[in-house]
Amino acid sequence: MTSDSPTTDTGTDPTTDSKRAVVLLSGGMDSATAAYEARERGYDLYALHTSYGQRTETRELDCAKRLADDLEMNDFLQVETGHLSAIGDSSLTDDELAVADADMDGDEIPTSYVPFRNANLLAMAVSYAEANDCEAVFIGAHSEDFSGYPDCRPEFFEAFETVVDVGTKPETDISIEAPFVEWSKTDIAARGTELGVPYEHTWSCYRDDQPACGTCDACAYRLQAFQRNDRRDPIEYAERPSYIEE
Repeated sequence: MTSDSPTTDTGTDPTTDSKRAVVLLSGGMDSATAAYEARERGYDLYALHTSYGQRTETRELDCAKRLADDLEMNDFLQVETGHLSAIGDSSLTDDELAVADADMDGDEIPTSYVPFRNANLLAMAVSYAEANDCEAVFIGAHSEDFSGYPDCRPEFFEAFETVVDVGTKPETDISIEAPFVEWSKTDIAARGTELGVPYEHTWSCYRDDQPACGTCDACAYRLQAFQRNDRRDPIEYAERPSYIEE
C-alpha cells in the first residue's frame, strides 16, 4: 500500500503497454479525487461502483457515471451488493436507524459504519483488477475516516494487500493504493482543486439525494474541507453551517 504525497510527473512511456487500475468509484468527493489522482499517475482506469442499499444510492450512481465519462474510463462496472443491506446494523442501509447529526469530536464508531464494507468492496475490486490485468486498486479512504471506521485504517489496507498477494495467481501483482490514507479531507479538497475534480458532480450526504442535508457526518467533513480551503462547495445544501472556528 502506498500513501506518499502525489506526484505530478507521471508521463507514461508510449512504447510500453499502459498501466491499468481499478478505482472504487462511489461518486463521493474522496473516490472522485482518488480517480483523478490515479489518472494523474498515468493509469488507464476501470471504475467499480457498488450499490448496497444505501439511502442515496441513486444519486451516487449518477455521480459515479458522470465522473467515469469525464475521465474517459475504459470500463464502468456496477455491482449490486444487497447482502450488506440485508446484514444491516448501519444507518446507511437500515431505515429503522436514524442517520445521526455530525459529531466531529466523538471517538466512537458511528452508526453509519457498514460492517466490514471495505473488505467486501476491495475483494470485488481485486477480482475485477485481476481479470483485466490491472496493477492497482485505488480507494479514497483518508485519516478522518479511520478515526471512526476500522476498515479505513492503514493497517487494514496493508493486511489486505497481503491477502491479495496470497490469494491471486502467482503472476498477478496488484497493489492496494490509498493515496490519501494519512491526509485530512481538507488536504483532499486542496489536491482535487489542483487536479480539476468536478466536485459539482459528486455526492457525500448520508441522508438525502437532493439537496444534501448539511448536518450529517459526511456533509460536515465535506463542508469543513471546502471552508478551510476558502472555497464554496458547489453542491446544494438544505443547511450550510460553518464547521471552522471563527
